[in-house]
Amino acid sequence: MSVFTKIINGELPSYKIYEDDLTIAILALDQVNLGHTLVVPKQEVDHWFDVSPEVYTRVGLNAQKIGKAIRKATGCARVLTTAVGFEVHHYHLHLIPAWSIADLSFSKAQKRSEAEMKEIQKKIIEAL
Repeated sequence: MSVFTKIINGELPSYKIYEDDLTIAILALDQVNLGHTLVVPKQEVDHWFDVSPEVYTRVGLNAQKIGKAIRKATGCARVLTTAVGFEVHHYHLHLIPAWSIADLSFSKAQKRSEAEMKEIQKKIIEAL
């Protein structure tokens, strides 16, 4: 069982941004830039090409909606997207607020204070 499935099942805490019947969006625990959000299908599927078309489409549509809220909440120039899949074997899409291509570097990822996480969570949710 993946860490995301445990979050979806309520076994682990998270900073939830959005949830519907097929997906959940949460702040990444290691933030590349503040506002870094993950859109995760509730069904645990390892590779993005094994996700059903309905769920894959929902992840993309929700990423677009949440990405606009991230841009509004952070003032970033772009919200970059990537699906990596090495760290957690449960398909998910990263939404990373960015001001340059260098902001796509996961080497920049760091833990943020609870106050910072709650504040950006609030701003993104309000922008939705």
